[in-house]
Amino acid sequence: MPAKLSTQVIDLAHGCPAPGMKIELWAIEPDDRRLVISARTHADGRTETPLLTPEDMETGGYEIIFHVGDYFTARGTVLPKIRFLDQVPVRLGIADAGASVVASSL
Repeated sequence: MPAKLSTQVIDLAHGCPAPGMKIELWAIEPDDRRLVISARTHADGRTETPLLTPEDMETGGYEIIFHVGDYFTARGTVLPKIRFLDQVPVRLGIADAGASVVASSL
């Protein structure tokens, strides 16, 4: 099976996948950050395509940002002006570009 990086977001507050959540994947380099992909989750809480396809897999540091505050606001949840959770970063490293990785949140 070819290597890839994917994610599935589960909304634990509502007990279901989290559709429509914006996700950004950033490559973290020693002196820079580079946006690799911005995507939204579908009805099953997954993105349409992997965050990194087999062709895009590279070793290095990455950060996935889950836009949790916007997701809950879009669901009709009234949030305070200063959100307790807004953008949730998850940092990870890929040491083996030939291995598949699944990152989950919420």
